[in-house]
Amino acid sequence: MRFVLTGILIGAWLLLGSTLAAEVEGVKLADKVRVSDTGPELLLNGAGVRTRAFFKVYVGALYLQQKAGGTQAVLSDAGPKRVAMHMMRDLAAEQLFSALNDGLKNNHAPGELAKLELQVKQLEGIFNALKAAKSGDVILLDYLPGSGTRVTVNGDSKGTIPGEEFYRALLRIWLGDQPADGALKKAMLGG
Repeated sequence: MRFVLTGILIGAWLLLGSTLAAEVEGVKLADKVRVSDTGPELLLNGAGVRTRAFFKVYVGALYLQQKAGGTQAVLSDAGPKRVAMHMMRDLAAEQLFSALNDGLKNNHAPGELAKLELQVKQLEGIFNALKAAKSGDVILLDYLPGSGTRVTVNGDSKGTIPGEEFYRALLRIWLGDQPADGALKKAMLGG
């Protein structure tokens, strides 16, 4: 009887442990999210800290329908996705957009970027309207098939930018050949 009770307790503990949210640098991350009311649940693929010099800028998390350990698997997935940025320091909106834009430039040829110029301008407009990203803010970049990239700040939708290729371009900021932060890339890919 004692062994049966011990087995039940261990099983319950393992089950409970698998449903708890992950925590990175004090930021609690949900294991599962939905990017729309009718969409599928997305799983936390991985999360880590974006650092610049020695400053912790944000906790970045990647959510997918199925876990993936490689960039190509993530980029070829046509389903909904989320990149969550949990800010750890205050930044002017121009600084944040500039860093994202640098990531786009570092991972795309000029001709590829030229095709995305309109969407990049829309993203810049959304960030300029924000004015600043404060420590504790949560910025979500959701890919909604058929709609595009929805930018949400602290639960408030700031706009949707059309095009699946634009979201793939954004993903390359973190997962491309020249990622913004190599350790964050590895973490977002579950490493």
